[in-house]
Amino acid sequence: MSSASNAMAGGGGLFSMVDLFVLSAAGGFAIYWFFIRTKKQEQPTFKKLTVSPIVEKGSSSGFINKMKNTNRNVVVFYGSQTGTAEEFATRLAKDATRYGMKGMVADPEECDMEDLSQLRDIENSLVIFCLATYGEGDPTDNAQEFYDFLQSGGADLDDVKYAVFALGNKTYEHFNAMGIYVDKRLEELGAKRVYEIGLGDDDANIEEDFVTWREKFWPAVCEEFGVEPTGDDSNQRQYTLEVMSDIPREKTYHGEISRLGSFVNQKPPYDAKNPFMAPMTVKKELHKGGGRSCMHIEFDITGSKIRYESGDHVAVYPINDSKLVEKIGQRLNTDLDTVFTLTNVDEEASKKHPFPNPCSYRTAFLHYLDIQSPPRTHILRELAEYAEDPKEKEFLLSMTGSDGKDQYNEWIVKDHRNIVAILEDLKSLKPPLDHICEMLPRLQCRYYSISSSAKVHPTSIHITAVLVDYKTRTGRQVDGVATKWLSEKVINDDQKHTIPIFVRKSQFRLPFKPSTPVIMIGPGTGLAPFRGFLQERDYLKKEGKPVGDTILYFGCRNKVHDFIYENELNSFKESGALTKLHIAFSRDQNKKVYVQHLLNENKDEIWNVLESGGHIYVCGDARNMAREVHSTLEQTVVEKGNMDAAKAADYIKKLQSKGRYSCDVWS
Repeated sequence: MSSASNAMAGGGGLFSMVDLFVLSAAGGFAIYWFFIRTKKQEQPTFKKLTVSPIVEKGSSSGFINKMKNTNRNVVVFYGSQTGTAEEFATRLAKDATRYGMKGMVADPEECDMEDLSQLRDIENSLVIFCLATYGEGDPTDNAQEFYDFLQSGGADLDDVKYAVFALGNKTYEHFNAMGIYVDKRLEELGAKRVYEIGLGDDDANIEEDFVTWREKFWPAVCEEFGVEPTGDDSNQRQYTLEVMSDIPREKTYHGEISRLGSFVNQKPPYDAKNPFMAPMTVKKELHKGGGRSCMHIEFDITGSKIRYESGDHVAVYPINDSKLVEKIGQRLNTDLDTVFTLTNVDEEASKKHPFPNPCSYRTAFLHYLDIQSPPRTHILRELAEYAEDPKEKEFLLSMTGSDGKDQYNEWIVKDHRNIVAILEDLKSLKPPLDHICEMLPRLQCRYYSISSSAKVHPTSIHITAVLVDYKTRTGRQVDGVATKWLSEKVINDDQKHTIPIFVRKSQFRLPFKPSTPVIMIGPGTGLAPFRGFLQERDYLKKEGKPVGDTILYFGCRNKVHDFIYENELNSFKESGALTKLHIAFSRDQNKKVYVQHLLNENKDEIWNVLESGGHIYVCGDARNMAREVHSTLEQTVVEKGNMDAAKAADYIKKLQSKGRYSCDVWS
């Protein structure tokens, strides 16, 4: 035992020396590997990263320096979600030249707005804001940073002169909230208001609102700065045309939003400037008669890395009706396959081209230009220059001033005359095709509430869309740009259609805790996001999670014709995911019944959900349904909560501020 112990003791000392040697060698190798070797290899990578130039906001390319270098004294910023505010900003910047001033259009997202205070260094300078309100009184995406800047304190704007034109919709509760806030906040920071804020209402006639404001705004500018109209009302072209006859096809755009070839060579991440070409895998009719159409459509997002949640929106980039495009080419006797480029005459302008080009006229009219909306008055003014018949020229010009509002409303708006109809009705009108490309606004993507849950359908996005289809007073057919295009897609083994899409995040969300009770109010296609909500709650219930009461108020015209997703709703009832289903079939009886009537009959149920911490969701028509639902909710709080009208209104506002009362509505 002792001899064995001695042997082990001797062996232990020898092993200790060997161990020390091995450890020393290993340590030296580790130092070489992780420090000396790695350092040598990492240096080229580090240098490679640092050589990329970074252009910071407020640098020498900032808007103040640009104004000084090009002798401009008017800058027009826009906050735009659909392009209208940007269009108005462009018109105001062009107007400036008629008053001896020089303007430029700028995107606040691309500028350091802290430089606003430096406008005082430019003689006779003026800043104009054309700002749309988005969602629940929020700024548009490109104006968010500017809004945050004003919220966080802003800057000293003494001696800075400004004006604001706001764009909104009176059917929404927070009408023109962004424009009103900016107008007030700029004054608080010391800026001087040159003219009162303009309030554009898209629910009525926002073009008329803008023209009326603009005609009073410029005289106020003249008085403030001591300038006079130059009398030059001629239309100045903003872009120059270059026809490109020998350019290879692969170097021309074919509908891509930004990057050339992006529709074929797809690269994530996908967004508004880089949409995913999603295969359209399912299209089925949901209505069972009645003369109207409602489609259920599914897009495959496998491999795209697109993530979505119930309540989000999906945007679809549509294509115009090819028959209308052909009519334009034939009417103006132009080869639509001619490839061209339009380049801004202002070399300092941030917007070099009105849309991606070079491209063909056919591509421009199919993918990039809005040829189906009634044109605004400034387009009529520019078109008038090309009328060979003096009477037709006078007629067009008569609709462009404040005294021509009624005529414009009758002939353009009520008859829904688009550029094709105008060209057909005014025979002497012969504008060059490139000028039409310059004048018309961009074709915008269409947003749809996603009607699926990613928990159940992680590789597909579903939408529910009503086909827009009617005739005008003149007998012309009007179709929804996107819904008509989608409805014509035939899905079979021989035909595979891909649709450019991207997802826009929303605040329209189910409660964080599934056990929270919810009331969902969605007539018609307002059911779409709630289909996703129900799929999600059904999934969680099957997973064994505690799920609170889920109550749905749905409405449609007739049970036999347009009760969409009827079988699915019944299935959710059977599984217990849908606790209660209240349905208003408005035309199945002599007296029309809507969801707001059913709400009025169930005030106890609504109050119990509210008092137990529940959430209320509304989706659908903003003009009538959402307003009446809101009134019914306030009346419920008055009656069941024993409150007066003022306290009930405050109660509802607190629900909204806490995210317990959410609306996803449209007009």
